[in-house]
Amino acid sequence: MFAGPSDVVAADLYAAVVRGPVTRTRTTLSLGPSAKVSGDTYFGRFPASYWQRWTDVTEVRVEARVSGEGRLSIGASDTKGPARVVATCTVQPGMRDVVLVAPLDRFVDGGSLWAELETDPGRRLTVEHLRWTVGTPPARRPAALVICTTDRPLDCLATLNALTSDETALEALGRVYVVDHGADRLGECAGFQEVARRLGERLHYLVQANLGGAGGFTRGLVELAGDPATETMSALFMDDDVLLEPDVIIRLTAFGDHTAHPMIVGGQMLNLFHPGILLADSQQCDIDGLQPGLPMPYGMQDVDLLHDALQERRLDAGANGWWACLIPREVVDGIGYPLPFFFQADDAEYSYRARAHGFPTITLPGAGLWHADFAAKDLDELNRYFLLRNYLIISALHGRFGRRRLLTKLGGELVQHLLSMRYGLAATLLKAVEDFLTGPEVLADGGVTALSEVRELRAAFPETRPHPATRLPGVASDELRIVNAGPRPRLVTIRRMVAGLCGRHRHALGAIPHDEAYWWHVALFRVAVVTDASQRGMRVRRYDRRRMLSLAAHGGKVLFRLLTHGAAVRERYRRALPELSSRESWARIYGLPRSEPAPAAR
Repeated sequence: MFAGPSDVVAADLYAAVVRGPVTRTRTTLSLGPSAKVSGDTYFGRFPASYWQRWTDVTEVRVEARVSGEGRLSIGASDTKGPARVVATCTVQPGMRDVVLVAPLDRFVDGGSLWAELETDPGRRLTVEHLRWTVGTPPARRPAALVICTTDRPLDCLATLNALTSDETALEALGRVYVVDHGADRLGECAGFQEVARRLGERLHYLVQANLGGAGGFTRGLVELAGDPATETMSALFMDDDVLLEPDVIIRLTAFGDHTAHPMIVGGQMLNLFHPGILLADSQQCDIDGLQPGLPMPYGMQDVDLLHDALQERRLDAGANGWWACLIPREVVDGIGYPLPFFFQADDAEYSYRARAHGFPTITLPGAGLWHADFAAKDLDELNRYFLLRNYLIISALHGRFGRRRLLTKLGGELVQHLLSMRYGLAATLLKAVEDFLTGPEVLADGGVTALSEVRELRAAFPETRPHPATRLPGVASDELRIVNAGPRPRLVTIRRMVAGLCGRHRHALGAIPHDEAYWWHVALFRVAVVTDASQRGMRVRRYDRRRMLSLAAHGGKVLFRLLTHGAAVRERYRRALPELSSRESWARIYGLPRSEPAPAAR
């Protein structure tokens, strides 16, 4: 492809014009005299290193339909030196089809392949339908796409329309499961019947109570395993609110068909609001530090794909998000189903559990789609409860569960939240720890009760709610000015704690930009108006000494319980893992018969 699925996407992510006059469509490239185009781009590269390491494929072919005169070449990179040419063809007048072959033999540690096109003075060249192909896999199996959606019918409909616009991508799918959790139903949305007609018998539209991402994606696995016609299919999980590059389906499923051993194959996420930025080339989690989304060694984050150097080194992955992720049936048979986490960290837990059973996870370069930027999501949201609670469970199941390290992490966060007047966030943290200490029973209903309780808890804290910048409760616009942060002081924690306990503040009122809302800066204010990460509004934080001391006292008791009872609770989660991840457990949550196949509703 030579351009993206939307005009908001820069075409140079697909093919870069090095020089000369060039015109393009998504599938056609026309070069004028003395022109050159390189496919050494994010979507233009073929990830040779991953194919050599994880599949039995020994060569890849470039096939293209051509007219005119010029040169078509295959370039290659590795971790050792400059790019090289591995195959080339001179296009002569009258030629129609070109095939070039590149061996996959020198890429174990890293490197990619790409196409290059060039014309001489006075010559023109047109290339159409350029394809990278490999041999037929030993057993080609269609995948089942699983999308769960909650009150985003237009986003989900756009994703399905993008899918049906690409016949090749659609051919890679045997089923399309859409699990609808919301009150605003996709099935009642104008345009759904038309997309359902185009998907035909592939589409299975399921409506159920809101069980979060874990409950939505797992329903797809339950459906697959319960139907003899689909029980060998791989599942391809995908979020509903993405800008879909349909080719991600082809790249993931083709790679999955050729892997020498079953493995989880993840796609990459690009930022929807900044379409040239790659979230990360490959990620891991600090399980015992309760920290997701960290780069792998030698990995990169927030990569500017139009200006930064592309990754040459092949990387492993600790986990992959379920914005796009292919899970073979062998993995489900080997380790069971995801845990009923509702949402947050279900994908990470499943990847780490799979690796412990011999099923690695990799993130395939160039298999990307666009998802709303994570940086636009504020820390002070109810999802923080699920992230902390669920990562405590992951640490108990798959980590060292070092309680002193956990206490340092959680205690440090608690102090920072209290000093920066995020009392609702502090209460959210403490509930996450308390519910973890309840034991595996907290997961019995898939998270429905926890969601309701956390919402009710946070509603009691006004600073958890954003407001329009022109309508701030209790704050007059003409009194508000921006107060920027200076350098971080020495001994800042002790100094801010003393000031907070005494009720001393340097500023009575001030506005703070989101990127300067450091806890030690916010602590200088009696009333701080902080821009929300989404940039859609602002939050008003007010100093409340009584509330701060009450939450601090409660936090001390909760963290002491984690220290003294954590080891016993850990063993309870480990004993409960087989049951929590079983089909029978999920059938109970869904209200389905436990011994019969799950019915598929159209």
